[in-house]
Amino acid sequence: MQGAGNDYIYVDATRYPLADPVRCAQTWSRPHFGIGSDGLVLIGQSAVADFSMRIFNADGSEARMCGNASRCIAKYVHDKGLTDKGTITLDTLSGIKTLRLTVEGGRVQAVTVDMGEPVVVHPLALSGKFAGLGDAWFVNMGNPHVVIFVDDIRKVDLPSIGPQLERGAMPEGRVNVEFVQRLETGSLRMRVWERGSGITLACGTGACASFAAARASGRCNAQADVAMDGGTLRIATDPQTGHVLMTGPAAFVFEGEIEEPASE
Repeated sequence: MQGAGNDYIYVDATRYPLADPVRCAQTWSRPHFGIGSDGLVLIGQSAVADFSMRIFNADGSEARMCGNASRCIAKYVHDKGLTDKGTITLDTLSGIKTLRLTVEGGRVQAVTVDMGEPVVVHPLALSGKFAGLGDAWFVNMGNPHVVIFVDDIRKVDLPSIGPQLERGAMPEGRVNVEFVQRLETGSLRMRVWERGSGITLACGTGACASFAAARASGRCNAQADVAMDGGTLRIATDPQTGHVLMTGPAAFVFEGEIEEPASE
């Protein structure tokens, strides 16, 4: 499935439990030799929510949250008949998320995810070889992001600078990296380097982090479209709760069968 081009392999772990999801993510995510994806997502049961989600990046590392994957899970469980609810809850490593489904013709067309409030939003002073890249902000949207505002996103050498920033921007550990340009329309253009996956076409938490940093720095209002390589998400602030709401599509790409990789 894919949400704005962020493509993951989805497994209903209630029917097909995986003995080694880390190895599955590493093996299946490889282009040409596997399925090819940004990672692996497991849909499971939960004692505190309607469903649970676990996310393994292409390198096997486990992520705490993924907005695009959340929307895809909502479409999966609804369109496969696992629920008929218009609003579902999802148990993630960054807390329980609420998903509101837009259904037309019996199929989910879009999903709005309540991403909660950003845990931390503050300016970030990049130093050394990273100094001068742009106006940088640290945002925690359930996972850590470094958002850097630039005048022309086309000039960013993301394959080179992305992995350096992932491991070197913050002393506390690896981060996701977003480069963002504010457009004249008031929307945001974003490119992302995801920790553990590299360049991806979209990142839901990254879009929310970019919006939060843009709001904090006076670059956008209470709603903005975030355009990424794979598509556009609408991000808004809920006036009642202050939570970040993310709305976008989700789609099936194909279904099939594959064996778990043999253990070494």
